[in-house]
Amino acid sequence: MRKTEFRAMGTDVTAIGVDPGEVANWFATAETVFSRFLPDSELSRLNASAKPTVAVSDEMARCLAAAQVLRDRTAGLVDPAVGSALIEWGYDRTFSEVVDHDDPGPLLEIGQWSIDGNIVTRHPGTRLDLGGIAKGWTCDEAVLRGLGDVVSAGGDVRSVHPETVVEIEDPWGEVVTRVLLGVGGLATSSTTRRRWKAGGIEAHHIIDPRRLAPAVSPVFSASVTAATTVAAEAGAKAVLLHGEHGLAWAEQQDWISAALVVWHDGNVYATQGLEMAA
Repeated sequence: MRKTEFRAMGTDVTAIGVDPGEVANWFATAETVFSRFLPDSELSRLNASAKPTVAVSDEMARCLAAAQVLRDRTAGLVDPAVGSALIEWGYDRTFSEVVDHDDPGPLLEIGQWSIDGNIVTRHPGTRLDLGGIAKGWTCDEAVLRGLGDVVSAGGDVRSVHPETVVEIEDPWGEVVTRVLLGVGGLATSSTTRRRWKAGGIEAHHIIDPRRLAPAVSPVFSASVTAATTVAAEAGAKAVLLHGEHGLAWAEQQDWISAALVVWHDGNVYATQGLEMAA
């Protein structure tokens, strides 16, 4: 099979299959829609708009519709409306340019938003960060468009190949298991990959919407398999935020196939549904 590798959305992307060269074009297009760091992206323009209702593109509408469903499935634990909190904590530019700073800023209320068709409605001051949701959705869309049989962005994978195997690494770069993904999506969420200090406090990019602050969890990383990568992305983040109860929560979700967590002490635990590769 043909294979291509490139950088997009701040991460490494690999595509295998039908016409992987077209995947780079699709990811470049998606970045102009979903990037929080391109001043002329559609998301930047949406966040800058003072209008309570804004018409958005089909791509933005479909991604936000998925985010809205996943916000409900996770009871609000995975919500793009943490954008303002991310900015206050210092993640206000592409991560390679993030620096330590003195004050994490005032505590805020989480924003409120909804999508109906192509119309986004928001409370004043709501800023959206699609982050991993957009990355997962873009992988899904690449496969649905027939651009590749397997598409991976920063370890988040969508596959239509029944023999696809994915290696899951712990936060220290060691492979902890090989998962037979087959047809479906897999995503990993971690608090160790993007870190800086704000007011002397260790900060990272996983914001807990209950505290509007970086998540505090015994789980350093969580991986989830699901029917789609965007669902796996939301599931992984929710498992991490649930902490010691994450796997039990995952077991109760019929939209999550399996989950695995790496704790702060390096121990690895998984749900019974995780299918290991030989």
